[in-house]
Amino acid sequence: MADSGTQRTYRAPCPGCGAPVEFKSAQSTHAICAYCHSTVVRSGEVLQRLGRMAEVFDDHSPLQLMASGRIALDGQTLPFTLIGRLQYQGEEGRWTEWVAFLQDGSTATLSEDNGAYVFTRPATLGRELPEAERFRVGMTTAVAGQPFSVAANVRAQLVAAEGEVPKLPPLGTPFQVVELRSADGEVLSIDYGTQPPQVQRGRAVRLEDLQFQGLKDESAKEEKGRQFSCPHCGAPVQVQLSSTKSCTCPSCHSLIDLSAGLGGELRHAAQYEPVQPLIPLGSVGQFEGAPWQVVGFQHRTGVEPGDDEHFGWEEYLLYHRQRGFLFLVDASDGWSLVRPATGAPQHKPGAPTATYLGTQYRLTSTYQAETNYVAGEFYWPVERGQKTSNSDFAAVNGKGLLSREQSRSEVTWSHGQRMDSSAVAQAFKLGDKAALFRRQDAGPVAAGSGIGCGTVIVILIVLIILLVLMSNCSGSSGGYYRSSGGSFGGYSTGGGHK
Repeated sequence: MADSGTQRTYRAPCPGCGAPVEFKSAQSTHAICAYCHSTVVRSGEVLQRLGRMAEVFDDHSPLQLMASGRIALDGQTLPFTLIGRLQYQGEEGRWTEWVAFLQDGSTATLSEDNGAYVFTRPATLGRELPEAERFRVGMTTAVAGQPFSVAANVRAQLVAAEGEVPKLPPLGTPFQVVELRSADGEVLSIDYGTQPPQVQRGRAVRLEDLQFQGLKDESAKEEKGRQFSCPHCGAPVQVQLSSTKSCTCPSCHSLIDLSAGLGGELRHAAQYEPVQPLIPLGSVGQFEGAPWQVVGFQHRTGVEPGDDEHFGWEEYLLYHRQRGFLFLVDASDGWSLVRPATGAPQHKPGAPTATYLGTQYRLTSTYQAETNYVAGEFYWPVERGQKTSNSDFAAVNGKGLLSREQSRSEVTWSHGQRMDSSAVAQAFKLGDKAALFRRQDAGPVAAGSGIGCGTVIVILIVLIILLVLMSNCSGSSGGYYRSSGGSFGGYSTGGGHK
């Protein structure tokens, strides 16, 4: 455990049950008794009971209270300890924020971010904050002279907490949460649950880089707490992941909403026309030097404005306990491996180009996307029929991909790269089925150097012959090929806290 070195630990009996309640941070004003769940507030040396806090939903996260790690901040590495946890319910599901107590006596927040994590510290904007309604999703605003894009503006409420916390919004009272993101990956969160609003600023982190000690033992997870009967057919359903917000019944394929927790009323939607994924759920593939498990699958379709031709693609949700989530996208023009972007690429609405992390991308398609079928587990509440406005971009040089996806309350960017179909088959040790993975890969063409002059000449001759033949075909309306495009890992909730 990290030692503050700046203050003594304060301990006093709980006003509700008499059990010891400890405050490690001088900035913590509230604590939740671990025994009777009383919410207590500290006023000097006196503890007062405010009421009883709801128990946190056991999400089987690898994190837990008193787990300790190290974070690089301002040129130095500081130890920290997780001393509190708050769970919020938003319009698109539930998320958790952990209170981190740093060695210098300050506190920070380790929060969920699209299946990954963001480490933030309290910040000031240098000016009076406008009302939350002034932050329109997709707009650009300046913070200390730096442009930020409004990625989310959601309505949320505190549903549970444990440990000690420096702030405690009224339980069950809705408030707005606004998230801003910059082109270089910064995240700025404005919490309107307190007055004045609380501002946090930080960046994405990986758990494995935080050198955690005291994480939960994966083998100690009790699966029985995550089993329930399907509300549609009654068959047993088992939830495997800590962050699952929706899943499907393995028997009747109904889509089940878990965003309110297993103790809440489970909503379901019957699904018909099941689609069989090429890569079975539960398969493990090697990507980026680590094993990733297929935990979710969805089929989506899109249509461009003014066009009645629909196109489809499929997305596999991959999970790694320390690194979070990736998307493996299967479109007719090839495979791609992508992840949600923490930052907001530089892009003006309607512009044909975008820039992200120094790479320029050009717009390739704009369309309306819809989710048609899902299977497995997801860390956001998936609904059949969800619709979003999507824009896809391709790197001017290279195989890079970028996608923008907007719903009513959030904008999500995803980035990644194309993959050769053979590499995808090999990653899952399905080389004997490599033919099933083949798509319209541009692999050799994109490589450039792999094409000889003779090949180029042959291609040109063939094109000339085709043009001549087409010009001689009177009355032919011609035709065209529409690449499926795909959302490259986009999804309908996104945002910083889902």
